[in-house]
Amino acid sequence: MTLDDCYELGSIVKPHGLKGFVVAALDVDDLEAYRKLKMVLLEMPTAPGKLIEYAVEKLQPQGTERALLKLKGIERIEEAEPLRNAKLWRPLAELPALKDDQFYFHDVVGFTVVDQQLGELGNVETFYELPQQDVLSMRYQGQEVLIPVADELILSADQEAKKLYVNLPEGLLEVYLTPASRERDEPDEVVEP
Repeated sequence: MTLDDCYELGSIVKPHGLKGFVVAALDVDDLEAYRKLKMVLLEMPTAPGKLIEYAVEKLQPQGTERALLKLKGIERIEEAEPLRNAKLWRPLAELPALKDDQFYFHDVVGFTVVDQQLGELGNVETFYELPQQDVLSMRYQGQEVLIPVADELILSADQEAKKLYVNLPEGLLEVYLTPASRERDEPDEVVEP
C-alpha cells in the first residue's frame, strides 16, 4: 500500500507512560468513531513514504483531538520513543461514509470550480489546512486564488460532473487580480525638463 492509497489520520506526538502507550493527535471530526480502530499505518520520520502496518490494541480519546494509542508489539517507553512524530495513515477505502452534501478534500481535487454568478472559474488544485480555517486553492487567470472552506461559500460537489459549486463573495477574485497596493501607490517617475 502506498501513500496515494491512504489518507492521513494524524501523528504521534510523544510516548505516554512506561508501558508503550503514545499520545496521538488525530485530524478527525469525531474521535469516538475511531475508538474501535483495528489497524494503522505508520510513516516514520526516518523513512518518508514507507508505511509500516501496526495492529491497534487500544485507542482512548483524550479530548477532541488527542487520544492515547496502544500499538501491538510496543510494550515499553523505549519502544515507543522512536515513534515520536510518525504520521498515522489509513486506507482510503476505509474512510467513514459522508452525507450526500459532504465530501472529502481529496475527492474534489481537479474538479472545476463553478460560481453561481460568474460560471466556471478554474480547477481545484489543493487544500491548505491553516490554523484559522481550511482553504481551497484554485488557479484563476494565472493567479492562485484561495477560497475559505465554509458552508456559505462552498455549496456542493457534483461527483459525476466533477464540478464544485461555490458562491464567492463579491470582490474576492479582484483581491487576487489587482496589483499590490504598494505598486499602485508608487509615484510616477518625474522627468525634469
